[in-house]
Amino acid sequence: MRARLIGLVLALAAASAAPALAQDKGTLDAKPLPPLANPADPGLPAKEVFGRVMTPIEAKTRSIGYYWRGCLAGAKALPVDGESWQVVRLSRNRMWGNPAMIAFLERFSRKAKAEGVWNGILVGDISQPRGGPMLTGHASHQVGLDADVWLTPMPDRTLTREEREEMSAVNMVTEDGLSVDRSHWSEAQAGIIRAAAEEPQVDRVFVNAAIKKALCETHKGEPWMNRVRAYWGHNYHFHIRINCPAGDASCEPQEAIPPGDGCDKSLAWWFTEEALHPAPEKAKAPLTMAQLPPECRTVVLEK
Repeated sequence: MRARLIGLVLALAAASAAPALAQDKGTLDAKPLPPLANPADPGLPAKEVFGRVMTPIEAKTRSIGYYWRGCLAGAKALPVDGESWQVVRLSRNRMWGNPAMIAFLERFSRKAKAEGVWNGILVGDISQPRGGPMLTGHASHQVGLDADVWLTPMPDRTLTREEREEMSAVNMVTEDGLSVDRSHWSEAQAGIIRAAAEEPQVDRVFVNAAIKKALCETHKGEPWMNRVRAYWGHNYHFHIRINCPAGDASCEPQEAIPPGDGCDKSLAWWFTEEALHPAPEKAKAPLTMAQLPPECRTVVLEK
């Protein structure tokens, strides 16, 4: 399996310039990006350097820095096919993670299947082979401790390569953003989110505000709800973030979760005009190599 995976990722290129979301298609004909003239330039956008690296660094595993300002050494790939998971959008080459995250996804998916929650999960983006900022999509997912799981269950057959690139996740939220779409949302979706949020390693599970509201209608007050938090997007998938692994001094933990189940007035803000239709923000300059932890330069430039 490892030989097959390495052969695959060496032939893949970084994605296009469009946002990489669960509903966006991948490609069966990826083209490699041209090499950088001076990849060691500290002023380069870090995404341009990390987005060109197709394989991990063979080193002691470390999640270096913070979830949205860091990199990853000693990454492991989630196998493309498992008994209770399948990886989609292979062309993005984002099936890499801290071994703690890979072990978590395997265990969590098996638990969900064994308990009859779902047949299995479809896993989207985890991280790049050496973490770091991505050319498209996420601001986080930089240290290998974040993973996107589709809100569409895994089918009871092995997906083809074409299906993995072109099938879409299902939108669980109505067009106005005020509620879940009851033609798609069910207690099965709530069950898979719960199965993840109950795991001790999990720090946060991010979902669309309409999904959080639906969960509050049926699961308010349950302890696992504390870890499920509303955030923009996440209407096709949910985002799992696990804690820094024990003993990894390079990893910066996230701030503590606010108390309570998140079904209070803080949730109501997500349905205000300000949240539903936020004013356009001025585009931020991408992180440069110099803005990442110094160790990340060694990680990404190692041959």
